Amino acid sequence: MRSPKLRGVLLASLFVISGPLAFAQSVKPTSDAAPPKAATQEEVQQLRREVAELKAQIQQLVQASARPQAEGAHLVQTNAVVDPAPSDSTAVPPSATADDIDNLQKEIDLLQKKSNDAPAVTAGWNGEHFFLKSSDGNFQLMPVGYLNAQYNFYRGAGAPSDTFQIRRARFGVQGYYGKQLDYAFLFETASTATPTIAVRDAYIDFKPWNSFKIMGGQYKVPFSMEVGTGDTNIEFAERSIISVLYPDAGGTFRAPGIDAHGDLFGERMQYWVGVFNGKGLLANDTTNEVEVVGRLRFAPWKQSDSPWLKGLSFGGSAERSRSKALASELSFSGLLNDQTYNFFPQFRINGGIARYNGFASFLRGPLGIRAEYAQLLEKRSGIGSFVPSGVGFNTLPGIVGKGAYISATYLLTGETEPENAIPRVKHPVIGPNSPGESGGPGWGAFALKARYAWLQGRAGGITCDATTTPACPITPGVVPTFSDHTAQWSMGFNWYLNYWVLVKTELNINQLKDPSVQGILPRNYFVFIEGIQFRF
Repeated sequence: MRSPKLRGVLLASLFVISGPLAFAQSVKPTSDAAPPKAATQEEVQQLRREVAELKAQIQQLVQASARPQAEGAHLVQTNAVVDPAPSDSTAVPPSATADDIDNLQKEIDLLQKKSNDAPAVTAGWNGEHFFLKSSDGNFQLMPVGYLNAQYNFYRGAGAPSDTFQIRRARFGVQGYYGKQLDYAFLFETASTATPTIAVRDAYIDFKPWNSFKIMGGQYKVPFSMEVGTGDTNIEFAERSIISVLYPDAGGTFRAPGIDAHGDLFGERMQYWVGVFNGKGLLANDTTNEVEVVGRLRFAPWKQSDSPWLKGLSFGGSAERSRSKALASELSFSGLLNDQTYNFFPQFRINGGIARYNGFASFLRGPLGIRAEYAQLLEKRSGIGSFVPSGVGFNTLPGIVGKGAYISATYLLTGETEPENAIPRVKHPVIGPNSPGESGGPGWGAFALKARYAWLQGRAGGITCDATTTPACPITPGVVPTFSDHTAQWSMGFNWYLNYWVLVKTELNINQLKDPSVQGILPRNYFVFIEGIQFRF
């Protein structure tokens, strides 16, 4: 015979245990209820413990069912209570049959299978990005992207026409695989007049130790503090005018390569050493000499209690590479990054390239001050036949570029100036709160900004006369000297509507002091820029 009472007790226990699991597994919520949350790892483990307890209780019930029970006695279960038999009943619960036990064991096995089939992936919002994450936490994928749009108003004789620009429209994914491997893939959709999808970042970062990490793929060459700032964290409409001197400036400062980097002495010192193609985005090298880059950054008072020393950092970098005239390689571009004018012409180069850089920053509360110096030498070995009025294969003086900038920003609404991030807006105009902030809605955050930068280019010339120099051809040749100088003042303010939306207002005063084009007089150009940035 079957035992109805025994089966009722066990089924009641199974119902109580299986209820939360069924809710966690449901993928078809009713229209008037919120979608059920996926079972967490802790819930699955708790369910397994309850199943184990239920198995032990089955064995106790089987043994108890074989013994007569005193009238009025009742069984108390972990998740259910069985009332005693009616007072007029004197029947003794019969023993459970083998079929009862087999059927209940099948139901327990089904519960275990459901617990093992718990969702392997969870989705959510980490306060800054959407994400997909494996249930064990070892794999994460985050969709990321950003848009920079701006309108430029130009004033000045010979200035360009006013224009609307989509400066950047990038999207991709980033995340990690395990605790030691980060990855990123980022694509540009507004890089050319004919929209195409171009790879910007595609790399993996292996992190066996905090002091030693290896990154490989295509990404920013670790040379400049300014370039090391994320594209969405730039506080001005454009990077400074000296950025034309940085490696791979024509390829958004990126190149295929590999480097080793790490943090030492409690992040008081950071280093980068790498080799790259040095020819820009997805470009092969043209010589047998790779681009070698090294960079050091020091923050010796990072753990200090002094607010004047804690936010101070400084460092420098160096780069070596080689150019090839037969590959039609040219010197650095003299076109200002706000597209106003070209202050310095380009020349065919051949031979070694050397760059040097020094930088410093000071952050204290809402104030941020940054400065940087860069110098470039591009050789013209045996280049005579490749230039106008060239003199045989004589070596010409190299191309020298140098410049510096200093900038200051100040948050008026009490936020802290971050080292390389967007300020955590305390009272956003729209949208959710910034990560770590709980303030209510308000007017957002406002920041004042100002920057001064200067840039100089020089290309030395020679005069060759066969009567005085035997190596010269019969026809004398003259290569003129170019030495041009420009400067830029930038000022304006930023309005952070929230942590993800930023409006930039800026005025650039570009001072053309030594024009490179004959007939153009020194003059000032005015560029008013109104831009908006959105990121996710």
